[in-house]
Amino acid sequence: MRSRWLVSAFSRTLTLAFSRHVHRRRFSSATGVAVKKVTNSNFEPALEELRVRVREADFVAIDLEMTGIMSAPWRDAFEFDRSDVRYLKVKDSVEKFAVVQVGVCPFRWDGAKGSFIAHPHNFYVFPRKELPVDGPSYEFLCQTTSMDFLARYQFDFNACIHEGISYLSRAQEAEALQTLSSAYKDEFNDSLHNLEEHVEIPLLSTADLLFTERMKNRFHQWCDELIKSPAKNSPLEENSDSNKMQFRTVFFKMRPAVLLDGFSSHQLKLIQLVLRKHFKDLVYVRSVDENATWRKIVVYTDSEEDKASLRKEVQEDLLKTTGARVRSAVGFRHVIDLLTSEEKLIVGHNCFLDIAHIYCKFFGPLPSSMVEFALAVHKNLPRIIDTKHLLNSSHIIQYLMKRSSKSLSSAFSVLCPRVSSPSQHVASNSYVKVEVQADETGSCCFNSGAKHEAGYDAFMTGCVFAQACSHLGMKFELHSQSIDFSKNDKIQNYMNLLYPSWNSGTVIDLSTGMENPDSSYKRRYPQIVFSNIVLVWGFPSNIKPKDLKECVCKVFGRDSITSIFFLDSTAALIQFSKEELVNDFLILKYKLESNDDPISVLHPLAKLLEGGNTCAANYETYRDICSSSVSKVLFVDQAEAVGIRWKTKVENGSGETQKFASNTENAPGDGLPVVKQVTGKKNDPKRQSHHQVSCQDILDSLHASNSLFVKQVRST
Repeated sequence: MRSRWLVSAFSRTLTLAFSRHVHRRRFSSATGVAVKKVTNSNFEPALEELRVRVREADFVAIDLEMTGIMSAPWRDAFEFDRSDVRYLKVKDSVEKFAVVQVGVCPFRWDGAKGSFIAHPHNFYVFPRKELPVDGPSYEFLCQTTSMDFLARYQFDFNACIHEGISYLSRAQEAEALQTLSSAYKDEFNDSLHNLEEHVEIPLLSTADLLFTERMKNRFHQWCDELIKSPAKNSPLEENSDSNKMQFRTVFFKMRPAVLLDGFSSHQLKLIQLVLRKHFKDLVYVRSVDENATWRKIVVYTDSEEDKASLRKEVQEDLLKTTGARVRSAVGFRHVIDLLTSEEKLIVGHNCFLDIAHIYCKFFGPLPSSMVEFALAVHKNLPRIIDTKHLLNSSHIIQYLMKRSSKSLSSAFSVLCPRVSSPSQHVASNSYVKVEVQADETGSCCFNSGAKHEAGYDAFMTGCVFAQACSHLGMKFELHSQSIDFSKNDKIQNYMNLLYPSWNSGTVIDLSTGMENPDSSYKRRYPQIVFSNIVLVWGFPSNIKPKDLKECVCKVFGRDSITSIFFLDSTAALIQFSKEELVNDFLILKYKLESNDDPISVLHPLAKLLEGGNTCAANYETYRDICSSSVSKVLFVDQAEAVGIRWKTKVENGSGETQKFASNTENAPGDGLPVVKQVTGKKNDPKRQSHHQVSCQDILDSLHASNSLFVKQVRST
């Protein structure tokens, strides 16, 4: 069972990484790579510096590090996954796991130096709750293999959790503005309640009577002192047991006021009662200070018009405070907003999952379909290059890389030896020069980059892209300054095409939302015909792929099955050679479970149905189960968790479906053919007496009855 945990339970401090500071302000490929580490403490200045770098950039490379990839083994990417199923699995991953590091690396061509200038940034992000809105804290899953991977490459968990930059998506920002504005409006209306209504608060105890009398005297004293000595600003203290109640004279909106500290909510209500009854020129208000805490204030006003003016001013302040607090909580999303507003070319490597995370975390909830997602991404990020697709589909680069892996680190080593191995002398002039520069704020926030750190991976991605463009025929030396990659004919063929999966043989066109086969990809597996697939789950644990194929082929023929794929130990997808065999199998399964005769017991499928828990349906059920937000480790538990209570789902000729829970819910003949006659070979008197039926004769009759049954099924 795959271990995982909620971050809320992840309370121990992890010290799994160390910072390696490089004491230089300017780095080049000959001295190492300076990656700027950005956390909460230096986010604001780093953001302002990044604005300049992005505006100057010809393209921006990105990379993300996450807390996990898949919430259950069966949610991995399989060759049997249709495009909509593959998207649903990506959607599940994005919604359950967190982004903990974002690499952003602007690249600018410098014609005078004949090289690209790169500025890699490594942002630590953490979904911290920054606003006082109702609702639970953020939760996300951590996949142990992913966390171990991050730790192995010296990920700084302390920096992430303690100093990570929080964020709000655009959808969360809009919701927070509405929620806080409504809450502040309610608080404001309550604070000026005494201007409009006169609700009596019953004084139920002697303590209340004494307190209200003391408050009345204290406010009279304050008003008298205010009239006699307007400039006086001295605190007057009230001590009551363990509580320290204090009146402190302040100025609020250019008006003399008393700041109330140390009073309980009941006492504050009694103070409002005193003000309503005895002080027509004093107004009780609540406002939010710079620390986002509520202040209780009694303000002196000199007329009814002044009271109305005070109301308006306080309300405007609350609205401004709401906007400022939400803007502050937007956090790292300011970086994403910068990339979208500048409409720079975004470059990623195998970035389908990264782009999905960016949309979910910083724009809003993922759409329900692949088409909607692709079009929404294209609207916000209109120019994207996936170097994984570029490497796989360009014959020139395929030749250069020969049989090398298309992983980022491998491509970086093969295509960019000048940068990846600066100590080795590379004589060829065909390699693109890249220079890494730090800003002028000092070296304390710069680390020497390493692979699988988001900032350094973004840098590698940009280097691979620049070198690939050179191999495709782009002449950078002809440009004295900025380069518009989107207008280059050689690059346009790869624009907005994402590589969805290692086994799909397709690309996703973000401009149309369609996923289409790509001739440059060689399929590793036979063509999948999804209408020919049956989903089977809940079968005995001792059933192996060869056992499953054997028992099905005994019934439907040796060539009836094209392929079998096990999702996990509890579920499998069977692809038949003909679509009609799907319903034949499902109806036969139902019939065998409905009857308790010798034929059913000795039928070849009996091994698959042993235990009475085997369920089966067509491919659409697999899609429906994948669409659920629930994630159980075993597929059989997942199916139960999403509410499937039937055992067989059969589609009739008109497209309607029938679901059968058990052999007791449908009598033989409820819309399904029934085998009424069994024919077979004649009994051999040498092999049996009239008192016995041989095993061979039973099997012969079994095969004959099965043939008759299938014919009856197809005739209905």
